[in-house]
Order: sequence, then C-alpha cells, then structure tokens
Amino acid sequence: MTRSALKAVADDLDVPYYKAVGDECELFEHAFRHRLPLLLKGPTGCGKTRFVSHMAARLGRPLYTVSCHDDLTAADLTGRYLLKGGDTVWADGPLTRAVREGAVCYLDEVVEARKDVTVVLHPLTDDRRLLPLDRTGELLEAPDDFMLVVSYNPGYQNVLKTLKPSTRQRFLAIEFDFPAPEDEAVIVARESGLPEGRVAPLVRLAGALRALKGQDLEEGVSTRLLVYCATLIRSGVKPERAIRTALIEPLTDDADVRQALLRVADIALG
Repeated sequence: MTRSALKAVADDLDVPYYKAVGDECELFEHAFRHRLPLLLKGPTGCGKTRFVSHMAARLGRPLYTVSCHDDLTAADLTGRYLLKGGDTVWADGPLTRAVREGAVCYLDEVVEARKDVTVVLHPLTDDRRLLPLDRTGELLEAPDDFMLVVSYNPGYQNVLKTLKPSTRQRFLAIEFDFPAPEDEAVIVARESGLPEGRVAPLVRLAGALRALKGQDLEEGVSTRLLVYCATLIRSGVKPERAIRTALIEPLTDDADVRQALLRVADIALG
C-alpha cells in the first residue's frame, strides 16, 4: 500500500462514521466554502450531532460543541473574567475560541438558550462575520475557516421557545429525519456490531413506536436508542430485556403506556 493510500485510510479512521441519506454532506461543504451559517432541524437522536462531527473532521477543522440549556448566557459562549492566582484574567468561551481558531462551532438545541445568545450570533451570521467582545473591547473578525452551525427539534417548539424569523432567515437550513429502514439498519449494525439481519427487526419495531408519536408518546425512538439496544444484545443481554431497557423505558414513565408499548413490541417482533 502506498504512503498516500495509508494516509487516506488513517484519515478515514479519524472521521466519525456517518451514512449520508441525501445531499446533506455536499450542502454542508458548500456552506463552509461560502462562509454561510447553517441550521439543522430534526427530531432528537436522528444524527444531527454525529453529522456535524463527521463534517468538521472531514473538512479538517476543530469542533466546539455546546449543548444549549435554559441557563446558557451570551457570556458562557463569549467568555468572562476569572480570578486566577490573585489576578483577574480573561477566559474565552467556546464561541470565541472557535472564531479565533477558525473552527466549527455547533450550538445544539439553540432555542433552549436564553434570548441574549441569539443577539450575540447576529453579527456572525451576516456578511460582517464579526464577534464583538464588549468586556475586552475586541472586535473579532471570523476567518474563512470559521463556521457556525445550530440545531433544534421543531417537535418541541412552543410559543416561548422558538427562533424568531429574523434569526431563522440568517441561516441556510437542512431538515433531518430518521433514516429509511434499510439505511437505519446499516447505521445501527455499523455502530453496534450486531449483524444487519438481527438489527432489521429492531428497526421495524422503532417504526411502529414512532407511529405512536403525538398519541401516547411525546417523542419516538431515536436512532441513538436503537444503537444502544443493539449494543446490549450484541454484548449478551437477552433481546426482550434490551428492548425494554433501551426502547421502552426511556420513552415513558406511565405504567399503562409502557405495557401498551410492550404489546406493540410483541406484535412487531412476531
């Protein structure tokens, strides 16, 4: 094997596995090359975070991932002064580090963050590509290699937690969903090590459970949970126990609903 071929293999090993189901990889690359921010929409556990990790590695860029929550402030992203050895020193936040380094910054579930966060993002998501740091007096200009990616789950939207139209229209947007059954079986088998023939019934069960979303369930089974279930089975856990632990219990605390889901599992698996 040539040196270049060995390098290609090594590079592939460093890239997190992701199976494309459309043109999302090409769209990400176009957005990166043209310095455009990107919004990913889709249900929990459908592969958005893995997709960003895959693309950042594929493009050779560092990745800063922030899981947004109710208490996340603009200062958590940009930075703050801290006491260190009796001195007050400035510590960059993940967004600031990403801008300085020309990295990919991924804000997962951005609608969960406080409203002042989106204000900070605005000058980074237009042709200025600037990050003002009011506390230090700096005005950082994002280099060409910097990219901002955000995501959210439209299924959890409500009046209080949504992106304003003025913010949404600053981003390109790609909609994600769970993969087609044949693709999902390949993904779960690859991630868990369980043969595809044994994964296929789990994927069918996931489809049956997802069909109940909006009835007794707020959310359907994620691809992530399918991987967990298959991993348990591969390690020797009985399928019935693995299904209950990974695909039923995480979905509901209601005993009646849980029993109904177990009956669905019995029917789906024959």
